[in-house]
Amino acid sequence: MNWILENLGTIVISAVLLLIVALVVFTMIRNKKRGKSTCGCGCANCAAKDMCHKK
Repeated sequence: MNWILENLGTIVISAVLLLIVALVVFTMIRNKKRGKSTCGCGCANCAAKDMCHKK
């Protein structure tokens, strides 16, 4: 119990960062399933569109 109290700040900050990363990954997966671009721009003007959508 003493170890938890001594490291409470580190534990709380780590939990918050883990939650933020999980939310970002969840949002990316949801957008991918909906067919939205992950880079925020359209594929028409993207320099790497041939790498993503091979013919």
